[in-house]
Amino acid sequence: MKRSWEAFYGEDALPGTEILDKAQLAMVVLDRLGNLQYWNPAAAELFGRTNDRDLTGTPFPHLGIHEADSELAAQVTHRVLRGENWEGTFAVVRGDASRIHVSARAVPLKSSAGAVEGFLLFAQEAMRNRRIEEQYGLLDRIGSRLSSSLEFDSTTKAVAETLVPQFADHCFIDLYDHDRLIRRVSVHAEGWTPPPATWYGVDEEVHYPEDHFVHMAMLRLDTVFIGDDAHAVDIAAGEHDDPVSEQLGVTSAIAAPLRARGELLGVLTLALSGLSDRDKTSYDGFDRDLVGAIASRVALAIDNAYLFEEERSTALAFQNSLLPHSFPLFDGLSIAHRYVPVMPLEAHGHGIQTQVGGDFYDVIPLSAGRVGIVIGDVEGRGPHAAAVMGQLRAALRAFAQADREPADILRELDEWVRQLGRPDPNGDTWVPSVSCLYMVYDAWSRELSYANAGHQAPLLIHDGRVEELALEISDMLLGLKVKGAPYGESVYQQATMTLPPGATLLLYTDGLVDRRPVGGVVDVRRSLAHLYERVREVANKDVEQIAEAAAAAVPGEIEDDTALLVIRSHPEELSLREGWFVAEAPTVGESRHLAATTFADWGMDRGQAELACLLVSEIVTNVVIHATPHPVRRDFATETDKEADETDALHGIDHNGGFDDFDEDWSDLLEEAQDSTEDDTAREFLLRLRRGANSVWVEVFDRDLRLPRIRSAGADDEGGRGLYLVDQLASRWGSRPTPDGKAVWFEMPMNPE
Repeated sequence: MKRSWEAFYGEDALPGTEILDKAQLAMVVLDRLGNLQYWNPAAAELFGRTNDRDLTGTPFPHLGIHEADSELAAQVTHRVLRGENWEGTFAVVRGDASRIHVSARAVPLKSSAGAVEGFLLFAQEAMRNRRIEEQYGLLDRIGSRLSSSLEFDSTTKAVAETLVPQFADHCFIDLYDHDRLIRRVSVHAEGWTPPPATWYGVDEEVHYPEDHFVHMAMLRLDTVFIGDDAHAVDIAAGEHDDPVSEQLGVTSAIAAPLRARGELLGVLTLALSGLSDRDKTSYDGFDRDLVGAIASRVALAIDNAYLFEEERSTALAFQNSLLPHSFPLFDGLSIAHRYVPVMPLEAHGHGIQTQVGGDFYDVIPLSAGRVGIVIGDVEGRGPHAAAVMGQLRAALRAFAQADREPADILRELDEWVRQLGRPDPNGDTWVPSVSCLYMVYDAWSRELSYANAGHQAPLLIHDGRVEELALEISDMLLGLKVKGAPYGESVYQQATMTLPPGATLLLYTDGLVDRRPVGGVVDVRRSLAHLYERVREVANKDVEQIAEAAAAAVPGEIEDDTALLVIRSHPEELSLREGWFVAEAPTVGESRHLAATTFADWGMDRGQAELACLLVSEIVTNVVIHATPHPVRRDFATETDKEADETDALHGIDHNGGFDDFDEDWSDLLEEAQDSTEDDTAREFLLRLRRGANSVWVEVFDRDLRLPRIRSAGADDEGGRGLYLVDQLASRWGSRPTPDGKAVWFEMPMNPE
């Protein structure tokens, strides 16, 4: 006589795999490495992979485990392979991109010798059997999912994806905007969308009748549910009958107020209908309590998102106010810039201080069409780093507009940074370190002078090639020199190079390449390869397209803010003409003739050209009179004054401080200047004329070290008005020291403004 269990071993017994294939419970077998060896049809259907190719050998986390639970999947594998059992829930993204929560139990598979050879996973969709522990497990999962984001859109999206279709067929979140209730979320199962002009859409103002269950929930500040009625539940929030609810067969709904810090933020509404097939079609009292608990977590997450958005907007407004929004038009140059704020809070939760940084950039107009180009990065994040950046950029702009040399500017900034330190917990002073690259570019000569405080080299884009600009020098970061260190250790040097015609420079901060791939680590070399490849694809495009491509070239999480600057030279817009002259009376006319001829060739407006020639005469006359080793002076002092001066001279008194005054003088002194017997080479000056797209610049270089200044001339004075005319008639003017003298320059528009 056969025992009952012996029937399984008879001739009609089913093979083991066929038994598993017929089982209505999802079963997954994985090996010691956590790779799939077998799963039955129920598992393939649960994971939404029935139409996929053979997935044997696929790692467990790659079977559809949601990214947020990838670490949990690794823990499951680790624990079970140690011989322990595991039970819990995780989220699965199915083949059709829908999301479900799976309740699972994993047990080890052991050999006869007791060695763990793999594990078996039993799984089913959570909430299907309505177990209380699973419902509270879902509540815990919702809480942890909401806590992973502080951004409003991510928070509300997480709410909807968690509840639909797992717990509801319809999910609405209505939030107050001052005194208006606005629909912010409207999500439905099976990808269904309400017909136009029926249910309220996202961003529309919602009005609930006074007797509506949602209005009652907000009025009572309590969760309200309805269900098992003879008629379809009206969830449309309209004043008339809701045919859509009838057509869908809405059978039950729950409305829970969203309250945080004693304030009503809005309401969460969930509903069941005929959109999806489920065993239970009506909510009950337990569901009401569960949704009330969910709503409290949702409200807290939304309130935190509101606070974060407000703080983030303030922080970014502060950051953006410290950076230039646009640049003026520079002749011979086209410029594009980007600032990408860091967005790490979803991944790290470090707080608002990670939202602003110290990256900065600028393009500064200098003398005679030259430009100062700067990019840098202040150590650290937060308002203090941004404040240091703002002060540093303002100081650098002031130094640059005084036409200081790049190395001199970095030396000044180094001292400036050390003055911006703040006390640390140890009683010392914390000084931020700053990388900074400052360059002066002359688009006419293509000459680039630079000094570098530890910043990465820009990319040079030319003739479709992308390569690193070969910088000869890179000195220490600003702020690193400690007090008492040898001076030579903090000396900043500068170098000069010539760029090829039409070259493009891409300057960037390290946030562009220090991006971490999802689940990986930062690899700067790989990031640079991505950057080079993407920029090479758009090398012949305009600067805006290059900037856009560079900003998005490197994949991964943005863990540091990024500043980038793209500058391209356009030599076809530029012209230059120059001539050397000896500082004597006839050269004033010769200089003016060269200027008049050049302006006519360039198509300058006749009236503008005449004004420019007048100013050429003024600054050249000053050079002829003053730019000699022993400048000519006229003295209108009385005999008494002369006698007093002679007496003072005998006593060693010098009223001029040992220097001759530099002043615009009078034309009758030109003859006296011509009589000077000084060497002609010492008295030569250079007149340089530059043309841009819309302006001309005039520069006069001489070997006199004294910089000019405007003097106040009286009504009866014969001179003192030359620079005053330049100041009144030119768009801009100035002077700067050169290695062997000085340069005086002015700018005039090609056509009347």
